[in-house]
Amino acid sequence: MTTAHLDPTRRHDAVLLFDVADGNPNGDPDAANQPRTDDETGQGLVTDVAIKRKIRDTVSLLRGDDERYGIFVEAGYALNTRIEAALKANPGKTDEAQQWLCQHYFDIRMFGGVLSTGRSGGAGQVRGPLQLTFARSIDPVLPTDHTITRVTQTRQEDVDKGERTEIGSKWTVPYGLYRAHAFFSAPRAGKTGVTSDDLAVLWQAIGVMFDHDRAATRGEMKLCGLYVFSHRDALGVAPSAALTQRLTLARVDPDKAPRTHTDYTRVWDASPLPDGVELTKLVDLWP
Repeated sequence: MTTAHLDPTRRHDAVLLFDVADGNPNGDPDAANQPRTDDETGQGLVTDVAIKRKIRDTVSLLRGDDERYGIFVEAGYALNTRIEAALKANPGKTDEAQQWLCQHYFDIRMFGGVLSTGRSGGAGQVRGPLQLTFARSIDPVLPTDHTITRVTQTRQEDVDKGERTEIGSKWTVPYGLYRAHAFFSAPRAGKTGVTSDDLAVLWQAIGVMFDHDRAATRGEMKLCGLYVFSHRDALGVAPSAALTQRLTLARVDPDKAPRTHTDYTRVWDASPLPDGVELTKLVDLWP
């Protein structure tokens, strides 16, 4: 019998909690790489695209030697070339080309993809079963621009003029605890060919993605919680919001600036889950 959260024939709704300390979890290129924030509330934001990038990169590390777990959206590879390869293998058959791409690329199988580019008109569009929201920090964050220096110049002519240092900047937030939601549609998973092994790889990748995405600019990031609500069937037995909202977080001391996930309490609704829903706590750092 398949473990609930690994069953692709069932609907799943998930909550992800992760934090950042002294780092930039997702810079905005339109704002000098400043950490993304909600202009009205000051809460920090991390895009779904950024989270998917971490999942893609981690899946490549976990299963890079398996042809079924290729990554379609990958640095250094043109998308049109891969679409044309699928069409060449299935001439004149868009549906078969889509299935070929789903079989060879984990991210198309799981996230879907826009495939309607290229000289031949492409292979249409695949609607993936897993959709992620933006992650939003529980409280407002305070982006800070740090001036940094290095002991050499970029250009030789500046060295020749006697200049010894070069100034740059680095954006960070002191601390932020972020929350995102994920939604898995079993009917769509059936169309793209998602298997139980695919779900196992997905949850594993989310569980370790921050450990394999270290960078000086991101400070210290970690997954604090990963909770999966699994329905008994493909369509589900309860609204996703009724499940994800069962988890609430609040500051332990409202007058103290948070600097760790334990500065928050993690509280579950004590009422019974709806009949036909199972909760799997894959990661939970709270005591």
